[in-house]
Amino acid sequence: MNLDLNQFSEIDFENIGGWPPLIKIVFAAILSVCIFVASYFLLISDAMLLLDKEQQDELNLRKDFASKYQLAANLILYREQLDTMERQFAELLKMLPSKNEMPGLLDDLTFVATESGLKIESLEWRDVIQRDFYIEFPIRMTVSGEYHDLGQLVSGVAKLPRIVSLHDFTITETDIGGLSMEIMAQTYRFKEGVDLPDKKNGGG
Repeated sequence: MNLDLNQFSEIDFENIGGWPPLIKIVFAAILSVCIFVASYFLLISDAMLLLDKEQQDELNLRKDFASKYQLAANLILYREQLDTMERQFAELLKMLPSKNEMPGLLDDLTFVATESGLKIESLEWRDVIQRDFYIEFPIRMTVSGEYHDLGQLVSGVAKLPRIVSLHDFTITETDIGGLSMEIMAQTYRFKEGVDLPDKKNGGG
């Protein structure tokens, strides 16, 4: 069956049923293409965009699931580590002096110094130092004695039941041949309910 283009100029759109069979086929094919193109842009393209979005969401959910699964798999280990850290922190808190123990630190330092064979020249509280969540309580010490006695003082302070750290020491020779050491001892307390100690002088 040959297609005669002159037939298209003679078609009557009001009498579609009377069109030649070949014209009906061509027209139906063109109409189908137009419907497909229109459907793609009106329906299918939006569906494709939605599909891409759903696929990306699925990928993100898979990553989130993998991350949470990893956390869940290690949850017991994390809890054990947290419990260990809390116990260690509680032990450290016990080593910080309480309000009632603050004045006794001077007595402890005096005892350690005299047990080490040192003579105490001065022992006094200095101005406290405010930190973010704790307060430093400095104690300035000046002692004199032999070199090994100074070493015993440092060792004795390290063995105290409460945390006391030593800083900024200066050692000079005395007129009688011994050594004099000036050193800053510091202890610490958390800010909650802190009562600052009064300055107290001590001597030997």
